[in-house]
Amino acid sequence: MKGYIGDIEKETKENNNFRKVLYTAKNSQLVVMSINPGEEIGEEVHDLDQFIRIEDGRGKAVLDDVEHEIEDDYAVVIPAGTKHNVINTGDEVMKLYTVYSPPEHRDGVVHKTREEAMEDEEHFDGNTTE
Repeated sequence: MKGYIGDIEKETKENNNFRKVLYTAKNSQLVVMSINPGEEIGEEVHDLDQFIRIEDGRGKAVLDDVEHEIEDDYAVVIPAGTKHNVINTGDEVMKLYTVYSPPEHRDGVVHKTREEAMEDEEHFDGNTTE
C-alpha cells in the first residue's frame, strides 16, 4: 500500500515511546511522541519544516526564544532554521504527533526514552517506508 492511513489520534494517545516513526515518504515523515511531565524534546534547529499537533497534555513551545503556551488541540508550525523546543510543563504525559518535511529520522526508529534518543545517531538515511 502506498501512503499511510490510520487513526492518528488513537496512534498518538496509545504511544508510550518518546519517539516512534510511523511512516517515512521521500518528502515527509510522520512521527508520534510521548513527553513525560518536566521533560522536553530538547532545543534544536532543523534545515526542514516541522508541524506539531498536541493531542494530550500541556506545556510550552519555544520558537526563537519566544515562549507560547500550548495544550490539547494546538498546532505548532516550525519553519526551517527556527530554534525550537517543546516542554511538558503539566502533570500528565504530553502526547503529540509531528510531520517533518523532508524526513528527519531513520524509518521505523523507536526510542523508548529521551535519553535513548540522544544516544542514537539515527538521522534519516534515505530509506523510506515503501
